[in-house]
Amino acid sequence: MEVFGAWLIEGPIPLNWRVGWGLLMLSFVTGALLGLGFHKPGFLGGYQSLRRRMARLGHIALAALGMLNLLYACGPSVAITATGAGLLMAGGVTMPAVCFLTAWRESFRHAFFVPVLLLMLAAVAAFAAGPWGGAH
Repeated sequence: MEVFGAWLIEGPIPLNWRVGWGLLMLSFVTGALLGLGFHKPGFLGGYQSLRRRMARLGHIALAALGMLNLLYACGPSVAITATGAGLLMAGGVTMPAVCFLTAWRESFRHAFFVPVLLLMLAAVAAFAAGPWGGAH
């Protein structure tokens, strides 16, 4: 696991970099798809519908969590452990997934604890490691 953990956060290209750009590209695609119908009053059930709000939240989650993964990958040093980096990527993938699934079927809203927990644990790992990963 140690060898994989080192590769995960140190590269040749940190996996958070690839995941971050992947999430950003998906946000562009979902934004374009949502943009095709935003002008229609009844699109996805109307502006105030849960379905449309969850689709918008999924689109924004892709962009925001993609940027957060890129920020981590481009940081001055490895600020969190491989476990923390993995939690950040997993949260970045599961949060928009749960948003879009909830837009599709409202019962998926009960799964929001999964990405929230993953992202909270990633934040705890980053906070515990400090800005330089405990090196200073």
